[in-house]
Amino acid sequence: MRNKILYLLGIAGVAWLARNLYIIFLGLPDEAAQGAIYRIMYFHVPSWWTCFAAYFVSGVAGVMYLVKKNQDYDALAVASVEVGVAFTLIGLATGSIWARIIWGIWWTWDARLTWALITCLVYAGYLMLRRAVDEPTTRARFAAVFGAFAFTTVAITWKSIEWWRTQHPGPVISFRTGGGNMDPAMENMLFSNWGAVGLIAIVLIAVRMRQEQHLRLIEALRRQVHTL
Repeated sequence: MRNKILYLLGIAGVAWLARNLYIIFLGLPDEAAQGAIYRIMYFHVPSWWTCFAAYFVSGVAGVMYLVKKNQDYDALAVASVEVGVAFTLIGLATGSIWARIIWGIWWTWDARLTWALITCLVYAGYLMLRRAVDEPTTRARFAAVFGAFAFTTVAITWKSIEWWRTQHPGPVISFRTGGGNMDPAMENMLFSNWGAVGLIAIVLIAVRMRQEQHLRLIEALRRQVHTL
């Protein structure tokens, strides 16, 4: 039953994304100042929102592990970080492509870009930490503490365009500005595509969490064999 639900959610996410792509490329007009390249926003912004949400889930799951000592929370935490890092890399890549067209450069040490890179490196460090610790309980505890502190980089990245006015544009989404900065049709499609991307991310996290749970069982069996 669980597999069927994941299949249905995955199909729904892909169908939703395909519908959005049709509207993005064939239904929406070019942006007045940027032309057609602005459409990369519909992949760039949802990727960042998705990775931020995944990191938040990981942080909460880590705290829940420290409280409940339930390994399923640790499995959710690592699954969320892995998917979050993947979407972070998508966000960095699409941002670089966008910057090359609009700014004429692939990268600049702007406050938002710098903190976005720091966030990616910190969570890559989280995954490296897990690989370095073999004992499951110790690994989960260290990772939970690390993940809680790591989320501060997400908060700084989110607020950086308000705290420091450098090259990256400031907030334009209505829930941060109060409205009036973006055409409603464009903004609605931005949220719609985040919904599709987010649904796919949920499926990926669920699949990766199940894999992690199976790995735990295999590790437990190996430890039992070694003690015989």
